[in-house]
Amino acid sequence: MAELGKKYCVYCLAEVSPLRFRCTECQDIELCPECFSAGAEIGHHRRYHGYQLVDGGRFTLWGPEAEGGWTSREEQLLLDAIEQFGFGNWEDMAAHVGASRTPQEVMEHYVSMYIHGNLGKACIPDTIPNRVTDHTCPGGGPLSPSLTTPLPPLDISAAEQQQLGYMPLRDDYEIEYDQEAETLISGLSVNYDDDDVEIELKRAHVDMYVRKLRERQRRKNIARDYNLVPAFLGKDRKDKEKAARRKVAKEEKELRLRLRPLCQFLSCKELDDLFDNMHKEKALRAKIRELQRYRRNGITKMEESAEYEAARHKREKRKENKSLAASKRGREDGRDGEFAAMEHLPGFELLSDREKVLCSSLNLSPARYVTAKTIIIKDHLQKRQGVPAKSRLPSYLDKVLKKRILNFLTESGWISRDAS
Repeated sequence: MAELGKKYCVYCLAEVSPLRFRCTECQDIELCPECFSAGAEIGHHRRYHGYQLVDGGRFTLWGPEAEGGWTSREEQLLLDAIEQFGFGNWEDMAAHVGASRTPQEVMEHYVSMYIHGNLGKACIPDTIPNRVTDHTCPGGGPLSPSLTTPLPPLDISAAEQQQLGYMPLRDDYEIEYDQEAETLISGLSVNYDDDDVEIELKRAHVDMYVRKLRERQRRKNIARDYNLVPAFLGKDRKDKEKAARRKVAKEEKELRLRLRPLCQFLSCKELDDLFDNMHKEKALRAKIRELQRYRRNGITKMEESAEYEAARHKREKRKENKSLAASKRGREDGRDGEFAAMEHLPGFELLSDREKVLCSSLNLSPARYVTAKTIIIKDHLQKRQGVPAKSRLPSYLDKVLKKRILNFLTESGWISRDAS
């Protein structure tokens, strides 16, 4: 009776009781796994016919030596569970496989057999091609750490935070650069019935928003690097560094102002290094010109240059003294030449040196000046004596000339200040 319950392969006549493949189109055609995998054909049966797996549940897919003794039925339930619940939901997968398997056993069996086992090695390539762009890369992607990781908060007091509208935990301000940037994506939604044009338009909106985020973060980095926030608050946190640095000349300050746009592209340290190198280059060029001058004057050793510089300093000192003496003589000659135009006019010998200078500056002849001076002093004396007098100055004296002469006579003591 036991022999009657056994099943045999119709092709190789091997016993197939534990596991066999039954053709769904041919009657009484059952093959063993070896013949079925080889594509055996017999009678009207063909390899492309539909088939049905007949298993009593006692067959082990990985052989009897596999850990845990998982049957083919459990393996099939495991594959159905991984497709239904997804990788990682081990509790739901264990409940689907059966109460005999724990979530830990399900996880260990799937990882060891289907990922790190021979099946995983044969199906999973060593290098998986990236079919999706990695947006978390540090290369400045939309979700790169340079945009998503906040900077350390500023070291400022609560009152200063309120003054700036600064939120330290988020490293944000109440009013950010391009405050309305979020409106580009606030109304976006992905629908299954979107056509290609709508999808590309939404992608363009996202790209515009990402560019604005990058510009916002770039401005924050510049403000941090150049210490703009402490400078705005009136703090000077670089006193020690500035005291240790070299003195900046006026030309270099003007150059820094002209090259200020470079702050957008260079860090603070790089910009300082640039100006230091330019200063060194200028000093080297000056030193090269000095050495070339020594060579043109026949000096080939540095010991001789000290003697040469001392002699040159003496020569320049003598030239300077001569030029000063010549300029002094020139001023004296110029003063004489200045009065030469009116020294032959009448009344010139009556003027003092200061009055000569005044007449020369006002382009006024000595006689007219003496006349105006006499009238002004006469009026002043009559007023002091209480005699009413009406001033009758010559017509050639306008208001400017009269004021200049009055001021001069007052400073010289001819008339009092109340009269002027």
